Amino acid sequence: MSTTLVRTHRHLPARVAHGARRRIVTRWSVLRAHAESGMSTAEYAVGTLAACTFAAVLIAVVKSGAVSSALSKIITSALAIGS
Repeated sequence: MSTTLVRTHRHLPARVAHGARRRIVTRWSVLRAHAESGMSTAEYAVGTLAACTFAAVLIAVVKSGAVSSALSKIITSALAIGS
């Protein structure tokens, strides 16, 4: 695409060709800068999914019998010391 645009501007006066090239270069740099703008959204989605998965696993572990009784003993002993 760019070779076609540059080739067609060779027959124009130098000032017009320079302005056209400058506009093309500016537009190309804007397109390259925004080419991966959706990546951050995908990364946030993956991070949120990982955090929810970790929370679900943590809740399952805390609700298990052994961990639940251990936490109850720790809380009971902490409240007994404070009294």
